[in-house]
Amino acid sequence: MAINFNNALGIHPQALALRERRSEVLAANLANADTPNYKARDLDFKSVLKHNMPSDQTMASTQTGHFAPRQQLLGAQLMYRNPSQVSLDGNTVESHVEQAKYAENAVQYQASLQFVSNKFSGLMMALRGQ
Repeated sequence: MAINFNNALGIHPQALALRERRSEVLAANLANADTPNYKARDLDFKSVLKHNMPSDQTMASTQTGHFAPRQQLLGAQLMYRNPSQVSLDGNTVESHVEQAKYAENAVQYQASLQFVSNKFSGLMMALRGQ
């Protein structure tokens, strides 16, 4: 019997790719913190991941309204971040916010990486018959 990695790994590879993309966006924000009229960007990880989740991994709801209706496929659209205070030169990057978001994303990337690692460990154990 062949192993279907899409079924075996679930949503975790897509989560890793999205976390990687988000870290690039957040790093670009930090790099442009002093660029006049630069607008801070971010992507909504949760909505993009919902769009990318395979249809066989939906959660059953016990009551209507528990889960929003599923929308279809890719499209990691970048959104502009609303700053607490815009600088005089029109830049909307707030370094402390971007650093916190970057650190949070790094921890979540590590968690997703651990999930994938655990999935492969489980597959290896199943293949060995342990």
